[in-house]
Amino acid sequence: MANLIRRDPFLTRLSRFDPFFGDDWLKGFWVQPFAGDGEAPPQIKIDLSEGKDAYTVRAEVPGVKKEDIKVEIEGNRISISAESKRETEEKKDDKIIRRECCQGSSYRSFTLDSEVDESKASAKYESGVLVLTLPKKSGSGAKQLQIG
Repeated sequence: MANLIRRDPFLTRLSRFDPFFGDDWLKGFWVQPFAGDGEAPPQIKIDLSEGKDAYTVRAEVPGVKKEDIKVEIEGNRISISAESKRETEEKKDDKIIRRECCQGSSYRSFTLDSEVDESKASAKYESGVLVLTLPKKSGSGAKQLQIG
């Protein structure tokens, strides 16, 4: 099986100009500070169940504060969005050695079979899990028109 090696043309070009700037030094200097800690924004995973009178949605939104979650109900369309912000600072002898600011956002939208009664809907957030109770709108069944 062949092993593929991926090269960055920018780094390769710089290493030709000066023997001091070898690939190993450049990778450590250029790539690491901008790579962050490899964390991706949290993904919103949902479990949806339908009862006779309501839908129940369990959404996993880890690492986000309750204030940073928004739920929008528009007829039978539900949208969940979340923003996460994190700042870390490392100090040594009252001097800042490293400061990182990470931001991310996630968005999930889906459509239900029945319209939701927004006035009776409720939401709870605990331990990274958002639980939505979405009652179905009464009288949203099909209506037959009389032809005159």
